[in-house]
Amino acid sequence: MKESNLYFKHIYVEKDLKNSESALHIIEKIRPSFVIEINNYLEIFGRKKQSFLLQKKSPSLILAKKRSKFLYPNPIYCQDFGFERSFYSSIVLNCIFDCKYCFLQGMYSSANIVIFLNLEDFLDEILKECARGNFLLFLSYNTDLLAIENFTGIIHRIYDFLKDYRMPMVEIRTKSSNFSSISDLKPIENIILAWSLLPQELIYIFEDKTASLAARIDAINKAIESGWNVRLIFDPVIVLKENKEKIYEKFFDEIAKRISIERVKDIGVGNFRMNKNFMKKLISERPDLLRIDFENYLSFEKILKNIRETFVEKSIFIKYNFKNSYGEKDE
Repeated sequence: MKESNLYFKHIYVEKDLKNSESALHIIEKIRPSFVIEINNYLEIFGRKKQSFLLQKKSPSLILAKKRSKFLYPNPIYCQDFGFERSFYSSIVLNCIFDCKYCFLQGMYSSANIVIFLNLEDFLDEILKECARGNFLLFLSYNTDLLAIENFTGIIHRIYDFLKDYRMPMVEIRTKSSNFSSISDLKPIENIILAWSLLPQELIYIFEDKTASLAARIDAINKAIESGWNVRLIFDPVIVLKENKEKIYEKFFDEIAKRISIERVKDIGVGNFRMNKNFMKKLISERPDLLRIDFENYLSFEKILKNIRETFVEKSIFIKYNFKNSYGEKDE
């Protein structure tokens, strides 16, 4: 499966930003058919009665200024990797990939992608939070930054800021193979490149437009050879009702053979979990999700045991909650 090269036919840009260096850079890189001025991104992104799935087939790009905060405390159902404080950021809303289980389609009514260009305000907010002590920051919570780095340059700009500081610890999570977009950067200790991984059989079913497992493994190996902190993410672990646990046995064996696990920083593991309202919306629109056994605790435990036995020398951070994974309200 080839990674998608998404082409935006329409770019909406807030009029106050239309001549900014950041906006002109992105427009030049993409060369859309139409560039349309707007007053506020919510004119497009916040419209009522939008179809997320229909827009996903040909989303537009919106360039905007964020007028509220960038950092949000990490939700209780997300990993913290041992940090007392963890946050996620909202530099970009929505993703070029189309994972059928993605919580974003439950959160937003629009599949259009918003890029907030006022990164200086974002970096100032990071500095203010650093004054309270170190923390873990998830940069790619609402998007996949590595996948769009070729036309945004966001990772490069944040890197230029972070290289002069020892904190926060930043994770950039991806399902992309686009390591080449940052191969010019030298690794620094407070950036972790994290790859989300699934068996190829499940990538075919649930992760449309993402890089293949083989392509992700190749990118991981290049990042490791370049000296980056690399994290492997098996989250969500997806258990099918067909009871195909052995898919994971073969998968973990392939990972262990094809990646220098001793050079991997750590591993994150979690079951499929999402709040009730988001899940109801997804189930109504994504029939393939009905193949998932959301409450199969025993199968998850078997897979978790397999992970521990296969990657015995690695730190493994586990986050799962079967009470709230489906049909119960998050506490």
